[in-house]
Amino acid sequence: MTTEATTPATAAGHQPAPDLLSRRFATLGRHSPLFYDTPLELVSGNGVWLTDAQGRTYLDGYNNVPHVGHANPVVADAVSDQLRTINLHTRYLNSRVVEYAEALLATFDGDLERVFFVNSGSEANELALRIARQHTGHTGVLVTDFSYHGNTITLAELTTGLTTGEPLGAHVRALHIPDLVGASDEQELLEQALAEVDAAITSLQEAGHGVSAFLFDPLFSTEGLLQPPAGYIEGVAARIRAAGGLVIADEVQSGFGRTGTHMWGHRMFDLIPDLVTMGKPMANGHPVGAVVTTEELLDEFGRHNMYFNTFAGSPVSSAAGMAVLQVMEEEYLMARAQELGDYIGGRLHAIADGNPHVRAARGRGLFFGLEFTAPGGDHKAAADLTKALVEDMRARGVLISRIGPHDNVLKMRPPLVFTREHADLLLDHLDAALDTLAG
Repeated sequence: MTTEATTPATAAGHQPAPDLLSRRFATLGRHSPLFYDTPLELVSGNGVWLTDAQGRTYLDGYNNVPHVGHANPVVADAVSDQLRTINLHTRYLNSRVVEYAEALLATFDGDLERVFFVNSGSEANELALRIARQHTGHTGVLVTDFSYHGNTITLAELTTGLTTGEPLGAHVRALHIPDLVGASDEQELLEQALAEVDAAITSLQEAGHGVSAFLFDPLFSTEGLLQPPAGYIEGVAARIRAAGGLVIADEVQSGFGRTGTHMWGHRMFDLIPDLVTMGKPMANGHPVGAVVTTEELLDEFGRHNMYFNTFAGSPVSSAAGMAVLQVMEEEYLMARAQELGDYIGGRLHAIADGNPHVRAARGRGLFFGLEFTAPGGDHKAAADLTKALVEDMRARGVLISRIGPHDNVLKMRPPLVFTREHADLLLDHLDAALDTLAG
């Protein structure tokens, strides 16, 4: 799960919509973030296109929630039909819920063969951590040093990638993820990073917390789409498990075929986690989340907890989730993400090679970006340039965002129904925006 780089609505120079924005302030307050210097009022969507209140259309190069496209008719019809039939919770039998659970679990490898349904990625990560605590008898958690996994109290105490009122928990240790970009010696980088993991585990044990879990996003998206050296994730997982902990893969960003090469981001590595969490894209905007785990962990947790969830795993949620899997299969969206991602990656690398402000092309599949730094050898983050590009692209009718500890990595993560035509449109506008800003 990631947080998004946003501009507070109170930022200097914004031009608020006169009525709607003031009404929003009067109800939601001024601290609920909005994108862009001038907030964008969107009223409809179709596929990869969004339309604002003035009738202008925008290419959506950003939103992963409408995984199979805005207002997808297959999903909309499935939800509508189920709403007109029956909707209830999982304390009654319903075939639609079981069918979806079977279809979802069929996409996993190894012993990941049981599922808890929840309502969001936050709730999924909260439940996964609760399962890990009860299984291990420990509370210590390892996360990365610029990450976001949700907004519950438990998750706020291990958030490192955005401002929270809760301090980092005494039971939390944050790891700096090694990045191959700019590294001169991959083996040395790997050894140093794994030594940091060993030190963090020892610190948790000496403080009496023990090791409960390692929670990570396989794409390291909030961190700026980092590229760890080969063997790093496997090395962390081995050390966590040797210390008695569990491995939790947060697939809110990297799951459901977005990488192109795998249905689930953790399969980019030689790793099968103990728990996998998911949310946003799994039902194309309908609020659904899940924790997939082993039979052993589900049964152990179930024996000690009467766990149920009124709205999670309903027939309507299951209909939405099943429709997403159906569209993905019928339209070969994972294969498209791989093919299109390779093409986009090639064009981004060409931009990086020819622009002194671009340090590196980032990402894989249909989650991609560019890292911007000031020209020269010190690689100072060019956050202002990155923000200007996001605003310029909005003016050109393309919606993207930015991420990373210094907000200097463009974040492009469109719905999976993106095509070559859409990619060319986005990249051509990006080329033009870079030329304009460079001039």
